[in-house]
Amino acid sequence: MPTSPSLPSQRPAPDQRRFKNAAIEALITDVSSAIADPELAWLFTNCLPNTLDTTVDHRIDEKGSPDTYVITGDIPAMWLRDSAAQIWPYLPLARTDIALRSLIAGVIRRQTDGVLLDPYANAFYREPVLGEWKDDDTEMRPGVHERKWEIDSLAYFLRLSHGYWAATGDASPFDEHWRHAVAAVFSVIRVEQASGDPDGNVRSPYSFVRPGQAHESLPCDGYGLPSRTCGLIRCGFRPSDDRVAYPFLVSANAMMAVSLRNLSLLLDALACAELATQAKALATEINRALDMHAVVQHPSHGEIWAYEVDGLGGINLMDDANIPSLISLPYFGFCAKDDPRYLRTRAFLLSTDNPQYVAGKAARGIGGPHTGPGTIWPMALIMQALTATEDTEILECLRYLKTTHAGTGFMHESFHGDDAHRFTRHWFAWANTLFGELIVTLYHQRRHLLASHPA
Repeated sequence: MPTSPSLPSQRPAPDQRRFKNAAIEALITDVSSAIADPELAWLFTNCLPNTLDTTVDHRIDEKGSPDTYVITGDIPAMWLRDSAAQIWPYLPLARTDIALRSLIAGVIRRQTDGVLLDPYANAFYREPVLGEWKDDDTEMRPGVHERKWEIDSLAYFLRLSHGYWAATGDASPFDEHWRHAVAAVFSVIRVEQASGDPDGNVRSPYSFVRPGQAHESLPCDGYGLPSRTCGLIRCGFRPSDDRVAYPFLVSANAMMAVSLRNLSLLLDALACAELATQAKALATEINRALDMHAVVQHPSHGEIWAYEVDGLGGINLMDDANIPSLISLPYFGFCAKDDPRYLRTRAFLLSTDNPQYVAGKAARGIGGPHTGPGTIWPMALIMQALTATEDTEILECLRYLKTTHAGTGFMHESFHGDDAHRFTRHWFAWANTLFGELIVTLYHQRRHLLASHPA
């Protein structure tokens, strides 16, 4: 898209971009030409390539295999979750583009190394060093940036593996090394499914304490609150990296069930019969447990999904902007957009009955405890648009996204609902790339919305 003096490109100069790709540039040109609103088109051209422009380090190792390290933006570490989500929108182009295929295969290989180093860790360094959180009271190892046990970290690894294979047909990243990582994922799931006895006593080997920061530490000497074994996977932290209120995080379990089911297709194609059988069995167990233990009756909204439960009667009704969230369930393929239970849940989530929903002067949307009261996350607005069925709702989300970037040309982690200039994180590549994914999705599915002006 040609820029104007009032909307200059916010991308790095071409010689400063970390990964240049002609297919991505062609996509940007095609999509932006279909966007009637100049500011929305400008946001798109800044955001879609942000991961490639600023966060990737792609190399070919001594064995000739791709190796790609992806930072989140302003935090120089690689999260399993963020890195998988950041490069996800580029997958459709990898079928025919060899360079993108190498880039994404390198991410899978780098994630494989991380899972094998420590399947309980959420973020890693390129080199085997101890870094910022080396004093956390848990089993820290060189190369681990942070060891917060989050189910979605492993679910994203599985999702990216299947997604890459489905998009490209290339099985080269899925060697014996990768299969060992998959087996390690299954082992952790089994351990954490059996981490609470019928009386609620914790039997998980995982514990986490951050000295001097009680709000970052798990209670009960670092092992977390009690839970009863019921088929759900126990964890310590949410996708926000905040600790859970109750140990069974519903949205993360749902994402894992979908990821396991899809992964079984890849494992079948690789003739890994035993692993495929395990993946199917685990997915079935988790789905059954979700139906039995994660559904609650709300007095105003009827039967909905809880955000967290403990199998002992503890229930947390809310949503968090970080993905996987309850509002993102159709995005991951857990249910259809018009599933009745999801629609009831969605109505709750997008109301002030949800304690994390903010109705502000600048926008209305879901936030999360990570950035404090009164904040809205662009990622939540993007996800709301991706899971909406009505044009009017999508256009409203686009209007909020267009009017809350505070003149920067990028998405942020969060902004205050009454004043979008009060925002967190100038450089948050996941939110940027997800916004690009939304616009590309609309280009393919609801192009008429891009031909209008959301505000």
